[in-house]
Amino acid sequence: MNTVDRLSVLKTYKLYVGGKFPRSESGRVYEVTDSKGTWLANAPLASRKDARDAVVAARKAFGGWSGATAYNRGQILYRVAEMLEGRREQFVAEVAAAEGLSKAKATAQVDAAIDRWVWYAGWSDKVAQIAGGANPVAGPYFNLSSPEPTGVVAVLAPQDSSFLGLVSVIAPAVVTGNTVVVVAAEDAPLPALSLAEVLATSDLPGGVVNLLSGRTAELGAPLAAHQDVNAIDLAGADADLAKELEVAAADNLKRVLRPAPVNWSSDPGTTRLMTFLETKTVWHPKGV
Repeated sequence: MNTVDRLSVLKTYKLYVGGKFPRSESGRVYEVTDSKGTWLANAPLASRKDARDAVVAARKAFGGWSGATAYNRGQILYRVAEMLEGRREQFVAEVAAAEGLSKAKATAQVDAAIDRWVWYAGWSDKVAQIAGGANPVAGPYFNLSSPEPTGVVAVLAPQDSSFLGLVSVIAPAVVTGNTVVVVAAEDAPLPALSLAEVLATSDLPGGVVNLLSGRTAELGAPLAAHQDVNAIDLAGADADLAKELEVAAADNLKRVLRPAPVNWSSDPGTTRLMTFLETKTVWHPKGV
C-alpha cells in the first residue's frame, strides 16, 4: 500500500479589530516571505477603512479599559504572558522565519517578549507613584498630581523586531489605560497577527489592542491625521515618513513619540510608560 503524503493545513491570517478577526474590507492580501524569499503566508493588506474601523473600536473600548483598576490591568497583562508561555514554540518558529534567526536567538527574543509583559504588568499599580504625587505649594492647600491615560494611541510597530519590539511598544501604552491601533512590521507581520490570537483569549477586552497588517505608510497617514487619535508612536517609521506623519499629527495636537534607535533587548526603562500619560492636578484646601 502506497503512503500518501498528508497536505498541511495552511493558516489563514486575519486582522484583529474590536476583539474580532475580520479580513481586510478591501479583500486585499500580500505575500509574506522569510529572509531567503521563501513564501510563508498571505497576510491581509489593511486599508484606510480598516484603520478607521480600528480607531472606532479603540475609542469604544477606552472608557472601560481606562476605568479598570490598575491591579486588574496588571492581572490581564500577566495573563497574556501566561498564554504566550503556553504557545512559546509556535512563536519561536514564527520569529525565526520572520527575522532569519537561529532557533536559539529566536527563543531568546520570545522569552524576552514574555518577560516584558510580566515586567509591564508589575508597573500597572506603581506608575502613579513615579508620575504623580503631592506638590509643595505656598498656601493652605493640598496640591496633588495623578497620571491619566492619553486616550487612543496609534502605534507603528518597529520594522526590525517583529515580536519583541512589537510587545515593547504595545505593553507600556495599554498598561496605563490607553487603547491602541497597531500597524505591524510591514515585511514580518505574522508574529503580530498570531499575538492577536493570544490577546483574544487573555481576558483583554475587545478593542483595547487592534492589530493591522499592511503598508506602514498607507496606514500611518490616516492614523496620523485622524481627529480621534490622541497620540502616535512612530517607532516603525523611517525619517521621511516620520516627518510627514508628525506634520499631519499636529493638526489636532497629537502627542508624538519620534523614532529613535532602540536596542529592544535592553532594559526598557519608563520612557514609553510615561509618554502616553496626562497629568491631572487637584487643589484642595487644608482647612483651618
